[in-house]
Amino acid sequence: MTALVLGPHLRHVSVHTATIWVETDRACEVRVVNGEHGLDASARTFTVHGHHYALVEIDGLDGGARIPYEVVLDGETVWPEAASEFPASQIRTLDPDGGLRISFGSCRRSPGTPEQFGHDALAAFAHRLRADPGVTWPDILLMVGDQVYADELSDDMRAFIRGRRGPDEPPVDEAADFEDYTHLYKLAWLTDPAVRWLLSTVPTFTIFDDHDIRDDWNTSFAWREEMWSQPWWRARITGGIASYWIYQHLGNMSPDGRAADPVYKAVRTASENGGDAGQILDEFAEQADKEPASTRWSYAHDWGGTRLIVVDSRCSRLLTADRRGMLDDEEFRWLDGQCQGGMDHLLIASSLPYLLPRAIHHAEAWNEAVAGGAWGKTGARLGEKVRQAADLEHWAAFERSFREVAGDVIAVGRGERGPAPASISFLSGDIHYSYLARVVTPGTRSEITQIVCSPLRNPLVGKFRWANRIACSRATSGSFRLLAKLSGVPVPPLRWRMTDGPWFDNAIATVEMSGRDCRVRWETPRDGVTLGEMGRASVTG
Repeated sequence: MTALVLGPHLRHVSVHTATIWVETDRACEVRVVNGEHGLDASARTFTVHGHHYALVEIDGLDGGARIPYEVVLDGETVWPEAASEFPASQIRTLDPDGGLRISFGSCRRSPGTPEQFGHDALAAFAHRLRADPGVTWPDILLMVGDQVYADELSDDMRAFIRGRRGPDEPPVDEAADFEDYTHLYKLAWLTDPAVRWLLSTVPTFTIFDDHDIRDDWNTSFAWREEMWSQPWWRARITGGIASYWIYQHLGNMSPDGRAADPVYKAVRTASENGGDAGQILDEFAEQADKEPASTRWSYAHDWGGTRLIVVDSRCSRLLTADRRGMLDDEEFRWLDGQCQGGMDHLLIASSLPYLLPRAIHHAEAWNEAVAGGAWGKTGARLGEKVRQAADLEHWAAFERSFREVAGDVIAVGRGERGPAPASISFLSGDIHYSYLARVVTPGTRSEITQIVCSPLRNPLVGKFRWANRIACSRATSGSFRLLAKLSGVPVPPLRWRMTDGPWFDNAIATVEMSGRDCRVRWETPRDGVTLGEMGRASVTG
């Protein structure tokens, strides 16, 4: 009997379409069915390095539909599982006449114990949706980075690796290739039944961050040179990017986007001819890393009066001996084109916060200038060491990119690119605490905010928590701004202040848009199955 290895995951949805993603243990036909509703959609699996995957695309659905479904593999029903304590998974399309609720977070370690990483906000969120019939469900679940940790392994992952290679074989205590990554995803998304059910019934979108590949991924040109000098790096980067394409990126795309994607077409064609598309994806992944402009991981979707732009701030970086940018030129032109008015709300999701606590922003801007030679060659070498040691590689450390994006959002917020939205919000994670920051100058018609929710399950501890708490204080920003000024960094084009937070607990946030109103709420797991409110704010005042 053909078995379901991972999934089903409800991925891209619109008003009338939905996508179900699965991994199976052999090549097969995958059907998604509900006889009562006349639902019967199917797809053949494709094969990559001996693993089998399928995306079943469903069209012609009603807006706001809630349709229970079953997954059938080669004629045998494999989902829902007979012994499951959870309700039937549903296909949930968007309601064109309703508002929009997006729940989001980042940085989730799994498996692990509460003593190691605290309680899992994602699992508690699932239990709340299951248990409370009166709760309002999110329309979208957005995971903004570090869905897996390829460089900080669980005991289960170490045991898997020991079965494949020696403990001293590099990269030591890290994922090495595509096969390792497939097991990382299983551990992250299969270990907890609540999370597996959640991903099967809430439409999910993602973007990667550094730990999905390796800590400090693409920090600088020097970092890239060092990594590519390692004999094991090619298998690591191609395995990480190829697996991301399968397990995360494909589900972010609309059916039309997938149909037009040449890589997806090549992979499916290889499988239809009885082949394995592993080499195709390996070559694609290597090119995506070496030539970032060759691939776009960013995407944008319009849902009612809201536009969500999800920005790749890792793989698309411009890092050469002479230039550095958070985005390469092609990627920035794309983002510039997406930043338009005419919507009620513009959301820009980036795994890395665009607006950091101001002391950290100025410190990173100073470090970039020093590493770039503002204080001479010796200072540049020291600056690069500090950059990598302290993870100084957010938007603030790409000062030109920061200013370019500021120009875009100011133009949109002033109504220079169509009617100004009520709100422009950056949604981010990465830094392992949560907060809301508001832009106070220059004045715009739109409220411009930074909403951070991190971690889902991987809290800061001890000295790291206290260091960041101090950095969030207004009193600490002046000295770092002076350092930045002395290294030639101009005054930032935006001025902002943290108005809510910081909160350091595991958390999940929900942004709710209704008409021209936008609100956000952060919740933290009180135990393994319940959530308690940590903070809330009105984004639009």
